[in-house]
Amino acid sequence: MGVETTDREFVERLERDFPEVEFRWDRPKFSYQMQNGKKVVFLGGPQPNFSLLALHELGHALCGHESYDTHIARLKIESEAWERANTVFLNYQKQAQDNPDLARILPEWDEDFVQEKLDTYREWLHQKSKCKKCGLTMYQTKDGKYHCPRCESFL
Repeated sequence: MGVETTDREFVERLERDFPEVEFRWDRPKFSYQMQNGKKVVFLGGPQPNFSLLALHELGHALCGHESYDTHIARLKIESEAWERANTVFLNYQKQAQDNPDLARILPEWDEDFVQEKLDTYREWLHQKSKCKKCGLTMYQTKDGKYHCPRCESFL
């Protein structure tokens, strides 16, 4: 099973409109990386919402995301990437009103899907920040270490 024709055509449109970003089809999952000073979006295999996932990774590239120090910063950049993806989508949606070729390949924006994806990071962050001793929410310092305000206050 290959990538849908409209998804492939949509990515080709992204490649034309964002020449500063390289799109590669050689990874099992979607991701974004800086490689040798070049913004690279890796496209995953065929799946529902393929084009939205490509837009999300493009969002990372357009935001200039490179790394994060803390887990809360990761959630922040994931949210920013979806916001930027939505900005690109809304621009395309306006253009599609006068462009039937773009209208044909433009995906539907699925806010429930976006929130489900963000929920995976929210849940992950909640689990990472839960103190194993007392269950209180810990905070993470810039060095990546978690601290429990309750347990550490009694040391």
